[in-house]
Amino acid sequence: MRSFLSSLNPRLPRAVQLLQAGGLMNAFGNGLVVPFLLIYLHNEKGIGLGVAGLVLATNAGVSLIAGPVAGALVDRVGGKTMLTVALGFLTLGFAGYAFVESPWQGFLASAVTGIGNGAFWPAQSALLAGLITRDQRSATFAMQRVVMNLGIGLGGVAGGFIASESFRALFLLDALTFVAYAAVLTVFVHEPARREAHAERPGSYGTVLRHKVFMALMAVNALYIGAGIAQLEILPAFAKNEAGVSERGIGWLFLINTLVVVLLQLPTTRLLGGRRRMPFLALMGVVSAAAWLLVPATGLWLSGAAAFALLAGAVAVFALGECLHGAVQPALVVDLADPRLIGRYMAISALSWQVGFTIGPAAGGALLAASPTGLWIVAALGCLVAGAAALALERALPQDVRRTTHSAHPREPVLLPVVPTEPESAGVAG
Repeated sequence: MRSFLSSLNPRLPRAVQLLQAGGLMNAFGNGLVVPFLLIYLHNEKGIGLGVAGLVLATNAGVSLIAGPVAGALVDRVGGKTMLTVALGFLTLGFAGYAFVESPWQGFLASAVTGIGNGAFWPAQSALLAGLITRDQRSATFAMQRVVMNLGIGLGGVAGGFIASESFRALFLLDALTFVAYAAVLTVFVHEPARREAHAERPGSYGTVLRHKVFMALMAVNALYIGAGIAQLEILPAFAKNEAGVSERGIGWLFLINTLVVVLLQLPTTRLLGGRRRMPFLALMGVVSAAAWLLVPATGLWLSGAAAFALLAGAVAVFALGECLHGAVQPALVVDLADPRLIGRYMAISALSWQVGFTIGPAAGGALLAASPTGLWIVAALGCLVAGAAALALERALPQDVRRTTHSAHPREPVLLPVVPTEPESAGVAG
């Protein structure tokens, strides 16, 4: 047991550890806001559920445009520079939510936030990928999932107490966490060294879009995000308005979800080492669907403490699906990408999340208004379809990426871009 626990230590480079410490601060701020944003817009500001869902979706919709632009800029100016720019937009966007009084102001704040989110993920993922070796990929992105979930969980609990007093304080505190992250990034994290590839043109987004296996994986990921993870944004409104759970109870639900991820993500990643990837993505779909099928009972037959207990079980089960996703998806994206186009692949990977977070909250808000029970049945079906599609995709994967890599002790990171390879045998993170 001691040997197994010791093996969970990813032994990542110091720059990566510092980058993820900044990510922890950022995730804490997001945890303050995310569980309560729909409640804030609907219950506090009187914006209808359908319109409020569209406000949430605007964030991801704008990211659909900003992300690819940022990905190309990452390849030109580097991940650190673009991450700093992203943090600036996020600061302005989340601070803007504090002053929303009408729907158009909500859409504006969401749009500014969307620019920041669009640039954030390809920049941060490219920066991480440039600081690590291939053997460290699974552990690095698993640790990224851990710190972000830990931050969101702790932020959710704190946000539950703050929201009962002042929603405005939530958004201003969130903005400050982006400033703190930018400070850590500027002082402690260096831009990875790069080798210029003069032998041939590095390619364009056309190269990425013609990579059929990668694009199919992105479609599967978008479906899972939309039907699965994005519905965590809708769950608080359901819990409060249909099951009678308080704001503090909602904060605890998010903490339970994130603590399960924090506790099980690294062991799950370790246990999957060397195993076939796609069957575990299929299992992810089954587990996530089972979680969502528990939710309707809380609105139909339970309320208060009983509803909270069943919802706690549902979010804990859903977290198991998230752990399977985190153990497989990010490193597989890295393994599939062409290293010369690391920023662009990262941007398309982030785009799959943004598509899910564009469609998921918009559809979820509309379904919640029309049929609170039906929403979760539809979401469960979406998760099942995503899992089945992932399993069907296995035969199309290159042989050398069908299994996860084993964690290894750190070596010097590979410089990016490396010797050119065909897209079908290379990779990026999501």
